[in-house]
Amino acid sequence: MLSENIRIALRGLSANKLRAALTMLGILIGVAAVITLLSLGDGVTRYVADQFSGLGTNLIFVIPVQEQPGPPGSDPFNESSLTVRDATDIADTNLVPGAAAAAPVMFRQVELQFGGNLHTVLARAATPNYTAVNTLTIARGRDIDQTDYDGRSRVVILGQDTANALFPDDVDPLDQEVRINGINFRVIGLLTTKGAAGIGGSQDDIAIIPLTTAQERLFDARSARTGQLLVDAIIVQAADEAAIDGVIIDIGELLRNNHQIAFRDDDDFRMLTQGDFIQAFGQVTSVLTLFLGAIAGISLLVGGIGIMNIMLVSVTERTREIGLRKAVGAKRRDILGQFLTEAVVLALLGGLAGMLLGTLGAVAIDLAVPQLDTSVGLDSIALAVGFSAAVGLFFGIYPAARAARLNPIEALRFE
Repeated sequence: MLSENIRIALRGLSANKLRAALTMLGILIGVAAVITLLSLGDGVTRYVADQFSGLGTNLIFVIPVQEQPGPPGSDPFNESSLTVRDATDIADTNLVPGAAAAAPVMFRQVELQFGGNLHTVLARAATPNYTAVNTLTIARGRDIDQTDYDGRSRVVILGQDTANALFPDDVDPLDQEVRINGINFRVIGLLTTKGAAGIGGSQDDIAIIPLTTAQERLFDARSARTGQLLVDAIIVQAADEAAIDGVIIDIGELLRNNHQIAFRDDDDFRMLTQGDFIQAFGQVTSVLTLFLGAIAGISLLVGGIGIMNIMLVSVTERTREIGLRKAVGAKRRDILGQFLTEAVVLALLGGLAGMLLGTLGAVAIDLAVPQLDTSVGLDSIALAVGFSAAVGLFFGIYPAARAARLNPIEALRFE
């Protein structure tokens, strides 16, 4: 009976506690590593998804594709194929019915200075609707408005990390004059902490200035061929999730027409959605998790070999017991079941201890890095426990079969 086999297995393991504990150590470490690494991989995946979800909703990122990269050291955005006119056309609901808004943006590395403090940041030069499209909110002060945009005003909005790095604790950043690449700008607003990263990096370490001001006062952003004002990307917000596919098609046709791209020629732009970013990062984290899981699996393999070794020793030590059992009527399947049960019990005990240790490891990571949310799911526990039982069953087959094949007469003679 199974219950009798389990009782005998536990009695045999308790007779050699130290040996059983050392044998379970390999399974324990392997299962703990698997649970911890799986929870870490899931936490990273959720964190990445939350970061991109925090950028806004139903967003489509239109970026240029460069046919000829510039010389080494040149600004990679100088040859952008996207223009302010493209963004204006995309925002026209007669041309792209499903688009709710379009925010053209330039990304440029700038140096901010206040007093003796210097801070380098990737600035966003954008239209007044940039903050709304990207779900950025003003904590204090005000947003860039149409008057600032039309008047090429030298105003700037700072992220919390940028303001903290630039201003002393006893100075209120609002209405202060900062120098951006040597030109004075007035701080009109401070952003609420976002805690998300996306196109252009951290959403908390940023400076936002009017696009018109950047194009005419800070950077040479005109096309050398057409004289049109260039932008580095256009962030489009679809009316709803169902409209995203239609918006992508409409934008593609519009931009091909604007850029006079022949029927057989490739696009000089590319469109990405939040789902594309999440999928790309998900593939990376999945491969990393699989790789780390494979390393952890080596511990389970070593633990399985340890179980096989100990079970072979146990068969040798209990040869006379096996002979006696067969002499009083035990069949081969009874002996086979007895030793298989013992191997599986040994592996399961190691697996349960490893599950506890792995859960503690996941909790420790969660406490150290709360953003990752490394909670242990039931699938991870089921996988670890099931795998440990499978290891015990697989590596216990040979010792159990060897015990079942023993001749009862020779086994009773064994010294």
